[in-house]
Amino acid sequence: MTINYIDIHSHLYFKDFDSDRDEAITRMKEQGIATISIGTNLETSKQSVALAHMYENMYACVGMHPADVADTHVPEEISLLAEDQKVVAIGECGFDYFRLEGDASEIKEAQRRVFEHQIELALKVGKPLMLHCRASKGTQDAYYDTLDILERYHKEYGNKLSGNAHFFAGDMDVLKRFLNIGFTVSFTGVVTFTHDYDELIRYTPLESLHAETDAPFVAPVPYRGSRNSPEYVPQVVSAIARIKGEEEEKVKKTLISNAQRVFRLPHN
Repeated sequence: MTINYIDIHSHLYFKDFDSDRDEAITRMKEQGIATISIGTNLETSKQSVALAHMYENMYACVGMHPADVADTHVPEEISLLAEDQKVVAIGECGFDYFRLEGDASEIKEAQRRVFEHQIELALKVGKPLMLHCRASKGTQDAYYDTLDILERYHKEYGNKLSGNAHFFAGDMDVLKRFLNIGFTVSFTGVVTFTHDYDELIRYTPLESLHAETDAPFVAPVPYRGSRNSPEYVPQVVSAIARIKGEEEEKVKKTLISNAQRVFRLPHN
């Protein structure tokens, strides 16, 4: 299969695709679109791996979403799944403080322990992290906590620790800290209808960027209000090219190369 686009973050196991999942993935293949299906717990990690083995244009990421953390450990089955050849990343993992209220210290501590377990798993299997950071409203707290831990591991392991900050919504200082430890950042269809991220995209070296859809969420223009799909990742790539003032073909090829490098995906 010739790869024309790589959507590095989607959730095609969601019920939103139950009526036409095979058709959607077939249309993706016809357009040369590959995607990484992201697990958020043990069950969806299994589903992502199963999909990845069913379709050549799909890969999987396995792990525990911070909002799904109910204990302080990662199930052993996820560690076993992480060894699968079609699993290309660990996560999505990190911190999610968006809906926490009152004294949430126990929840934050559980999220921290599970995050560190997944960092250590990623180092063990030699695969990158897929980060999820969602801060409390009006703050950057989840990003700060994520980076404090990553920077500590980076001092010990250097470039053996790698990963991507998905659906990036941090500020410029946060962005610089991620880039400083060699992590990449990805943007969704949101960049097709708001200018909030333009400065961040312009600042980020093209080689440190990815396009994603986070399907079935946040469909890009002109599909806003409908179910999102990896089929719409070309709109995200086009928006990134426009914002950076670069030729779209150059951006398209570089983003493919970035995904292949970071997630060790096959080349055309």
